[in-house]
Amino acid sequence: MVKKLIGIDVGGTSVKFAVVSTKGEIEEKWSIKTNISDAGSHIVGDIAYSLNEKLAELKLSKSDITGIGMGTPGSINYMDGTVVNAFNLNWTTVQPISKSLQALTGLPVFLDNDANVAALGEAWKGAGGGEPDVVFVTLGTGVGGGVIANNRIVRGVAGAGGEIGHVTVTRENGFACTCGKSGCLETIASATGVMHVARHKAPTSKANSKLRDDVLLNNRVSAKDVFDAAKGYDPFAEEVVAYVSSALGFALSHIGNILNPACIVIGGGVSAAGDILLDPVRDEFEKNVFSTVKHSTKISLATLGNDAGMIGAASLVLTEV
Repeated sequence: MVKKLIGIDVGGTSVKFAVVSTKGEIEEKWSIKTNISDAGSHIVGDIAYSLNEKLAELKLSKSDITGIGMGTPGSINYMDGTVVNAFNLNWTTVQPISKSLQALTGLPVFLDNDANVAALGEAWKGAGGGEPDVVFVTLGTGVGGGVIANNRIVRGVAGAGGEIGHVTVTRENGFACTCGKSGCLETIASATGVMHVARHKAPTSKANSKLRDDVLLNNRVSAKDVFDAAKGYDPFAEEVVAYVSSALGFALSHIGNILNPACIVIGGGVSAAGDILLDPVRDEFEKNVFSTVKHSTKISLATLGNDAGMIGAASLVLTEV
């Protein structure tokens, strides 16, 4: 039997598992709830129990599995297989994840940041089309990213490579970011950032807009509300989307000029807006990149959805073994 890979994507709400072929095909997938109680001390044990149970159900022995790849939030030391500051998992101190999971499963474990493994997944089997040089940007509650160069993750000297969300796009009067800076891309292009922009612009906008009225009266609006309204040609929503798209396209142009990847893939919940976001982002990108980059780096929407993290995590086993 050809050996298989295990890909695990750990999130604050659920842990997603997949048995993956060496060609990147998901053969079986399942999930469990993430138990973050007691400082997240149950998570690794729950993962091991579920995996061991599933392998027995599938009649797969440990000799049938090459290894486990896993992506988690937080700051990762991939050499040591440790995680720290994964706050939504309650892992605030250093967690020896690889060592603990290997002891409970008898399989080698390879660990990396969740955005990095999602980047690997999209590069290998998703919108990256198998290209060796791909950048992945995820627009969710925050803005994350992963850089793949020559089929390898760019981690940087301290593991902070790919922190695309903290590229500065507004030098004056920028929104405060959780990182301590202001004007970060995350404060504009994340789901939270889109809401910031709408609330900031509403008092001075002259647009005749139901969305603007909703913001002023209720001070509540979601990123989805903004993009849905823009699709309906609401002038205030279009104003907000234009601002967000300009900031994102500008940030991506810097990435394009520095790295010239084959593809910049945009994923995460905000990317569900589709072409109404992607088209103006491409326009801004093309206005600000070197001509060679303009004609060789494309911007695409992610295609793997929630499977990206599992597939990318599984690929860690192939690249690290």
